[in-house]
Amino acid sequence: MRIRLRFTTFIFIALIFSSTFFWWGSGIAFAQSEIEKLQQEIRDRNNRLGDIEKEIAQFEGELKVVGAEKNTLQRAINQLELERKKVRAEINYTQQKIDSTDLELNKLVIEIDTTEEDIALQQTAIASIIRDNYQRSDSTVVEMILTRGNFSEFWNAMEANQRVNDSMSEKVRNLQTLKGTLGGKKIETQEKRGLLVQLKDQYGDQNLVLANNRAEQAELLSVTQSEEANYQKLLKEKQSAREKIVAEMRDFEAKLQFILDPNTIPSPGTQVFDWPLKNVIITQLFGGTEFARRNASVYGGRAYHPGVDFGAPRGTPIHAPLAGTVRAIGNTDAVPGCFSWGKWTLIDHANGLATMYAHQDVVSVTPGQRVATGEIIGYVGNTGFSTGPHLHFTLYARDGVNVRRFNEIKAVTGCGPATTPVAATEAYLDPILYLPPTAGIRMAL
Repeated sequence: MRIRLRFTTFIFIALIFSSTFFWWGSGIAFAQSEIEKLQQEIRDRNNRLGDIEKEIAQFEGELKVVGAEKNTLQRAINQLELERKKVRAEINYTQQKIDSTDLELNKLVIEIDTTEEDIALQQTAIASIIRDNYQRSDSTVVEMILTRGNFSEFWNAMEANQRVNDSMSEKVRNLQTLKGTLGGKKIETQEKRGLLVQLKDQYGDQNLVLANNRAEQAELLSVTQSEEANYQKLLKEKQSAREKIVAEMRDFEAKLQFILDPNTIPSPGTQVFDWPLKNVIITQLFGGTEFARRNASVYGGRAYHPGVDFGAPRGTPIHAPLAGTVRAIGNTDAVPGCFSWGKWTLIDHANGLATMYAHQDVVSVTPGQRVATGEIIGYVGNTGFSTGPHLHFTLYARDGVNVRRFNEIKAVTGCGPATTPVAATEAYLDPILYLPPTAGIRMAL
């Protein structure tokens, strides 16, 4: 009788599992349908991203053509209009990425819910099997034989018991697999949420770039009154003011005392930085470059370029080449007539070096902020005195650079309270000596 009861118990448990799997299977089918719909939407978004990338590349090609033309008012207006189209395309691209990431998060949520339900089902099944085995544990094989109705019934009971144990082992394995899957999906969800925050920040910054572009065009047309002669006069005034500011800066920095201890910084030739831009085009190197020799007045009478210039369209993201802490940010354009770095950022690194990023359109960091390698810290612009959109990248020995107000240097600059990084000549370092190899890098010198 006891064997029959236990065999019946096994059948009962099997029926419960079958019923549970039926309802759970219906839920799984619905969840799978939703996942497939979301996956198709994600594919559609990704296809759209490819189309937008082609649009952006087309605008970048047109900007290169316009940038090579003679510096006229019409050329400046054409460049601003092309930049606006490109930035709009980039905003659209970011929005598509945000939407796609939202869909991926929704898909992950459904997958996590489904996996958690599956885990609960497996745990319930395991618990039922354990209870059944516990109830059976007081019966020895001998007792089972003695209480058998016949040998056929005995072997049926033994087989039923083995099937239950096999089912137990399978469900334990499934449970372990499901828990691993769940952990992976939760980590992926956290990463997607972090990406979503970054994309939304980027979306806001790109809209600022667009607003700055419109304001710059409006101001340009207002100041020049759409007259080429007025535009050329404005360029000469900027050039003259820039030369005076740089000359005073060079004179001030030449008097600063700083002895560089080579033991406090990495050895020259050691790669410690990544490139600050994804697409690297070097337009001017460090030191006595050909451009610096031809345009010595631009550098205060000294043919010496204090950094590396990277050509890039307005709105191109700037990435921290190494982890560090933002020491300061500034905007020399906040003071009329202060044609200098425009919007700049100074970052200190733990290896004794400091880096400065100038002519930005938007600065995305704040003083005291810790930044990770590769994190977006700003966007390429044309602020300050700049012959076109580009990133100026300066490298210092960290102990040799300070942030000062221009009126501490010379009041005649007219920059007043605007701030700027200031360093002794010995504190300037060649960034190329610490960046990845330049083999294969495009040089537009």
